[in-house]
Amino acid sequence: MLRVGRAVACMACKNMVSNNMGVRFRMPLQKLHPLSRAVHHRYNASANPQRPPHCSAARHFTSMSRLPMRPPKPPPGGHGGWRYQQHRNFWMLRLASRLLKLRYIVLGSAVGGGYTAKKTYEEWKDMLPDMSAYNWVIPDFVWELSDQIDLDKLTKILPELEEIAKLLPELPDFDKIGENFTFLKSILSTEAPGDTPVKAATEAPVTATPEASDKQFKKSSDKEKVDQLQEELLRTQMKYQRMLERLEKENKDLRKVVLQKDEKGIHQRKIKVCKSLIDMYSEVLDILSDFDSNYNTQDHLPRVVVVGDQSAGKTSVLEMIAQARIFPRGSGEMMTRSPVKVTLSEGPHHVAMFKDSSREFDLGKEEDLAALRHEIELRMRKSVKEGQTVSPETISLSVKGPGIQRMVLVDLPGVISTVTAGMAADTKETIFSISKNYMQNPNAIILCIQDGSVDAERSIVTDLVSQMDPQGKRTIFVLTKVDLAEKNLASPNRIQQIVEGKLFPMKALGYFAVVTGKGSAGESIDSIKDYEEDFFQNSRLLRDGMLKAHQVTTKNLSLAVSDCFWKMVRESVEQQADAFKASRFNLETEWKNNYPRLRELDRNELFEKAKNEILDEVISLSQVTPKHWEAILQKKLWERVSTHVIENIYLPAAQTMNSGTFNTTVDIKLKQWTDKQLPHKALEVAWETLQEEFARFMAEYKGKDQDDIFDKLKEAVKDESIKRHKWNERAMDSLRVIQHNALEDRSITDKPQWDAAIQFMEETLQARLKDTDSVINDMVGPDWKQRWMSWKNRSPEQHTRNETRNELERLLKLHEDHTAYLANDEVTTVRKNLEGRGVEVDPALIKDTWHQLYRRHFLQKALQHCNLCRRGFYYYQRHFVDSELECNDVVLFWRIQRMLLITANTLRQQLTNTEVRRLEKNVKEVLEDFGEDNEKKVHLITGRRVQLAEDLKKVREIQEKLEAFIEALHKEK
Repeated sequence: MLRVGRAVACMACKNMVSNNMGVRFRMPLQKLHPLSRAVHHRYNASANPQRPPHCSAARHFTSMSRLPMRPPKPPPGGHGGWRYQQHRNFWMLRLASRLLKLRYIVLGSAVGGGYTAKKTYEEWKDMLPDMSAYNWVIPDFVWELSDQIDLDKLTKILPELEEIAKLLPELPDFDKIGENFTFLKSILSTEAPGDTPVKAATEAPVTATPEASDKQFKKSSDKEKVDQLQEELLRTQMKYQRMLERLEKENKDLRKVVLQKDEKGIHQRKIKVCKSLIDMYSEVLDILSDFDSNYNTQDHLPRVVVVGDQSAGKTSVLEMIAQARIFPRGSGEMMTRSPVKVTLSEGPHHVAMFKDSSREFDLGKEEDLAALRHEIELRMRKSVKEGQTVSPETISLSVKGPGIQRMVLVDLPGVISTVTAGMAADTKETIFSISKNYMQNPNAIILCIQDGSVDAERSIVTDLVSQMDPQGKRTIFVLTKVDLAEKNLASPNRIQQIVEGKLFPMKALGYFAVVTGKGSAGESIDSIKDYEEDFFQNSRLLRDGMLKAHQVTTKNLSLAVSDCFWKMVRESVEQQADAFKASRFNLETEWKNNYPRLRELDRNELFEKAKNEILDEVISLSQVTPKHWEAILQKKLWERVSTHVIENIYLPAAQTMNSGTFNTTVDIKLKQWTDKQLPHKALEVAWETLQEEFARFMAEYKGKDQDDIFDKLKEAVKDESIKRHKWNERAMDSLRVIQHNALEDRSITDKPQWDAAIQFMEETLQARLKDTDSVINDMVGPDWKQRWMSWKNRSPEQHTRNETRNELERLLKLHEDHTAYLANDEVTTVRKNLEGRGVEVDPALIKDTWHQLYRRHFLQKALQHCNLCRRGFYYYQRHFVDSELECNDVVLFWRIQRMLLITANTLRQQLTNTEVRRLEKNVKEVLEDFGEDNEKKVHLITGRRVQLAEDLKKVREIQEKLEAFIEALHKEK
């Protein structure tokens, strides 16, 4: 340590301090700088020769030290001159003694420092860090020393070598001391204007020896020194960047090993929180994307919104952040047709998965990457409705891998300026609407992507971003394709203006420049990273200081975006949780006031309840008794075929003259009917019966506990199930054979069967007779009793038909065995008779009236014959031998009745054994399809009660997940 006395600084040393320091007192020499105290030069006229008993050590000022500004103590008033006169003959000895002390320090420092610098120069040079980022550590007054201290005066004050040689002629290490003094004077005299000694020492490279430094500073100009320093600084930064990347790769591998061990239970608690934090947050965003509350609880949770002009490279930037080529690509074609939410998180394996699928895509395999890109493209096209180009429906995707920064990004369709052929007319407005919807979130981080290879004036997205975030408090600007920009731009300063925020009117938190490849779709992420690193290492943009090292590469961009994202999350998530808590209170209050006795069942829970009720009703079909099935089937089948039997089989056969012709006609017509129509009619009846019974059970199931909110759903399930159900076609062939065999049998075995056939025939004929009388009454109008009692009159047509009926009835009384058709002369006779009474009638009207009258006449005779045949079973057993009574019509009705019984039994067996189960299966399939179709459920289960329960469920789920996320977030801190 240097030792100095308490002498007062001389006038020459005091003049070293500049007059414009801004202080009103002078500073003592001892407090200025250690170098100024190394030599007490000979021009000091006011030094005190006396020394105190103890010498105080000189203070060495560091870069954090502040110069003390104390005025010197005035010398004693009356004795200063005497003391000076007394010691004026010893100042040379004092100077010599001090120089001798300085010799050992300078000599030791020179020898040790020179040898050490020579041995370790290259190591220091390689390990020299970038200190420009830590300039803020040094106080501002240190940088201003050059303004406060006159370094030229300090240089002149230092003694020359000749003077030291005269004082110390026998000094053995005089050469080393001279070299140090020369180096010291060169530092103070050759530094650039405006640079302080501390700044020069910080920014200058380490030199091997004082001699080499002296030559370098003397020979090189200021510009050459700046270029050398920038090149040295760039090489140092690149070296440390490579070291950092190597360390990050090792750290990535180690974290991968740790995460793999975590799957086996090692470090489970800590790693689980870190790994699942972003997944918990992503689940909240997925729920919020489908949430639509009437209380206007808006989604203000942060996410990174990636916006940019079409083909600006925003998808490529997102792929670089995700470290995989996961999106479909196209040359100039719009590929992003809907928002894609990508949740990035860290994991042991590089995989991707959709939120609604359990399949994992291995991003390390090219076939899985191709399948993932194809799946994303299919989902985008599926989400776009007919007649549209883009869709607001969000596709949710998660990507995990070692070293991936945790965040949630949303890739939006590129902003366009013109609608081209093949696009919907409102495509431009739709894209603007989608982009504004995401960017208007006050907590959303806007990642604005600008193509650096095109003119900045052509950008559309910058104006849009400026409208959404005019202050730039949540915007990060990214300039892509910088390699093409550097090659094409005549003035590289334009790139500097862009990344400094001086060219665009928009403001941003940060500006980044990236390179996302050479434009080839087959490039891998690793090759793109290597290309990006090589470009910026050799780029003059970085070398000339137009770009800062922290503003380049997608890795730095990823780190900055992730930090900004989590900062925004921590600042806003608790506020959002409070908002949903208030919304939950409002919804619960409304439910208690409107539905106090009902459980809060959402749409899915109501659907499950309705599903169970419907399946119970289907099962009830299997409990229907066989007797009930057969009775219903027999009745409905006869109602369907009775008209054909009477009109096309029985009446034509009854017009024959003898029993042989009757039986022949009946057999022929029954065979034709069985082959063509009867099986189809029977299956139609069976299918309709099944539907009616199913509907009946669903209607009867309603009780006091039945919820009418299910009516629309049950009706839709019933209709869709019946629509899908198809009867087994094989049953038709077997049924045809059974019916044909039943109709060919004519053997009535006992009297009860005969009586049953008589009763069946009688009921059928009476029903037909009743229908015929009703038709005739409508034709002729009201009779005299109805006219008098009900004040009704006949129309002219009814009057004509009434006169025609009277004339035709007289004809039937004369010829009771008349055929079914009138002859032409009989028609003419009837018409002339009516004309004689003043009634004009058409021949067609006569024939139509005759058909109904003859039908009634025939049915009346058939009923009389049916009564006669009640006692004809004995004659039937004898085949009507020696008997004038023939009851072939009774046998016909018995054959029809037996066919109906057998057909009903066959259909009942098929229903209970096969069709009811198939219907139940169809109902289950329909319910499963409806359960997977959310739009169908929303359409079929509606009402304020349902919507309120839905909102309550979602708000509770969001609040619970947000609280769990906040707790995990605090634990991670």
